[in-house]
Amino acid sequence: MADSAETSPEVMLQFYRMLYPFKSIFTWLNQEHAPKDLFTNREFAFTLQGDVYLRYNCFSNAEELKKQVCALNPTRFEIGPMYSSRPSERKLARSVKSGKLFTPLKRELVFDIDMTDYDGVRTCCTSAGICKRCWAFIANAVRVLDSALRTQFGYHHLLWVYSGRRGIHLWVSDDEAMGLTDELRRAVVGALTVIEGGKEMAKKVNVRGIGTKSHPGDLPPSLWHARDEGSRMWYPLLDDQECFLSEDGWRTLLKLIPDKKIVETLEERWEKQPGIESSKKWDELKAEVKGTGARNLAALEDIILQYTYPRLDAEVSKHRNHLLKAPFCVHPKTGRVCVPVDPNRVENFDPNAVPTVMQLLQELDKAGEGANWEHTSLKPYVDMLDRHVMGILDDVRRRERARAVLQHDLNW
Repeated sequence: MADSAETSPEVMLQFYRMLYPFKSIFTWLNQEHAPKDLFTNREFAFTLQGDVYLRYNCFSNAEELKKQVCALNPTRFEIGPMYSSRPSERKLARSVKSGKLFTPLKRELVFDIDMTDYDGVRTCCTSAGICKRCWAFIANAVRVLDSALRTQFGYHHLLWVYSGRRGIHLWVSDDEAMGLTDELRRAVVGALTVIEGGKEMAKKVNVRGIGTKSHPGDLPPSLWHARDEGSRMWYPLLDDQECFLSEDGWRTLLKLIPDKKIVETLEERWEKQPGIESSKKWDELKAEVKGTGARNLAALEDIILQYTYPRLDAEVSKHRNHLLKAPFCVHPKTGRVCVPVDPNRVENFDPNAVPTVMQLLQELDKAGEGANWEHTSLKPYVDMLDRHVMGILDDVRRRERARAVLQHDLNW
């Protein structure tokens, strides 16, 4: 937990003036170097000291955004959609006489994964706590979701951003994703949602096709990769988290087994030997299941999915007008910067090693007069965003060339 002095108004103002990468954020949101509607009609919302919340702000360029951020000095700010008109002029746009509408038109497809949703399966931390050990759940979620969005939906421009405390956000900037309606966003989220049900529901994975009494139905091919990723991390996860060591833990496990005879056998054994490690309990469960039919084998696959599959905050993704914290903001509780995360190296990411705002200002001071973020440990993260933006810009140029060729052929 950061000391309040580490995210004081004075510290935050220095951060915004000297370190925040406004130009990179502008180009990422605008998808061009010259300002266009994708930025100028974009909503920004500011949270000020004392939890004052200001919505429907908009800006013409990066310099204007920086000027207002430094003037307001928010504890954080959030990014919304591109509207049909400038958010600051929404009342005029909504008036009957104007004949205009004020509606969200484009927005990155966004996802939010919060570590608190794993409290039922992790044992190392609870609530707002997070460590390198339980980060393994987030790392697996990133691998699974990143692969699904690329292979099943064909998206390419995925920016993963650490939330600054206990989770991770994803921004998908592909042109097709930007234009999704709320209905289509709900469909995407529905296709990616596997874990469903509250605390009172033991079995939270019900994704198989229609089965018979002896056959449970097949696992959809779209989940094969998630199953394989979960299986790959399963034993290390059990050894580290000991999900089934406690009585509550192993009883929860047995509730997911459909064969009552197996449940009774293991229940009797584990009551007499309470100290059996989780991985050994799993081996004993597999031994009992072996040769008993497809339904019990399928239950083992479903258990792995239930403990490892990404737990999405669906409401964040369903609506174009949802606001999400901007990358590179500072989390007020930890003082850590919300930095991009490389999905190819996500298992090596340590949330407790992310630079804090005080650390960055000290590095800046040590670098001397005229220094900026390039002289601090923020540099590799801004470079990561800039590389991501270059991919988006290249894609925009390819689309523009294709449109120009098509228009030329039509005119010919």
